[in-house]
Amino acid sequence: MLGWIAGQGRLLLVAGLAAGIVLPGLARAMEPMILPLIVVLLFLSALRIDPLAALPRGRGWPRALGLVLLMQTGFPLVAVVLLWAAGWLSAPLAVGVVLALSGPPLTGSPGIAILTGAPPAPALRQMVLGTALLPLTVLPVFWLMPVFGDTGDVLAGTGRLLAIVLVAGGGGIVVRRMVPRWQAPGPQRAVEGLIALAMGLVVIGLMSAVGPALMAASPVFWLTLAAAFAISFGVQVAVALFFRCRDPEAAPALGIVAGNRNVALFLGALPAETAAVLLLFIGCYQVPMYLTPFVMVRFYRWVGRG
Repeated sequence: MLGWIAGQGRLLLVAGLAAGIVLPGLARAMEPMILPLIVVLLFLSALRIDPLAALPRGRGWPRALGLVLLMQTGFPLVAVVLLWAAGWLSAPLAVGVVLALSGPPLTGSPGIAILTGAPPAPALRQMVLGTALLPLTVLPVFWLMPVFGDTGDVLAGTGRLLAIVLVAGGGGIVVRRMVPRWQAPGPQRAVEGLIALAMGLVVIGLMSAVGPALMAASPVFWLTLAAAFAISFGVQVAVALFFRCRDPEAAPALGIVAGNRNVALFLGALPAETAAVLLLFIGCYQVPMYLTPFVMVRFYRWVGRG
């Protein structure tokens, strides 16, 4: 049954998006489950993919680490400077944009790469490294954001992120190593089904602020949705085009990881009142991410040809 669910992953994601929008009561009920489901997803991903095997080899380390620093520290710091110069740095939408650029690649990035016809290995490598290094790469970003008041708040937020990564990701690695049976094709397919199910459920909760804003026809909703599309698709196109001539084989996957970030992971690090305000942006950001396998297929096939 879980193997069959794994094959319906794309439909589950779209169904979760739709259910979260048209059933706001269900979305609000699922809201407290967002962080536990994010932790479960991180654990299941580590159980499924063997993060240690995804690490780069030899001379591949400098480039892989440089890409993590560029995407998870360089991009958001540029955004911080531009938003500060415009006087918008404290706005909830601005905070959402900066966090979207600071997050590690989406857990499902390798799967999105496969669905678009791109090699998944570069996406898997950047997802593993980006998630493992997140508590370090995000530290200067947290330091410059007004939402984190003093040094204590910054360190507390970073500490919560570190705990999530170590407990969930480390737990998945330990279980995978201690129980070799999880590496067999059948159990792996079952884990893929659990991942698809968890992603379909978590997106319902992430939509809790989107449905009411959509029904109210709020201008803030349309502005937030436009910003989410611009960040996700804009960054994907820019990064993929940059690497198209330099490394056409990896360019599609690098574009995918650059524009599809696990911003929901920050819900465990942010102050509770800030996390509640950011739910609208985080919900809107899911839409272009989950539409990427449908919308960007032709673009990434063209990019992959160099």
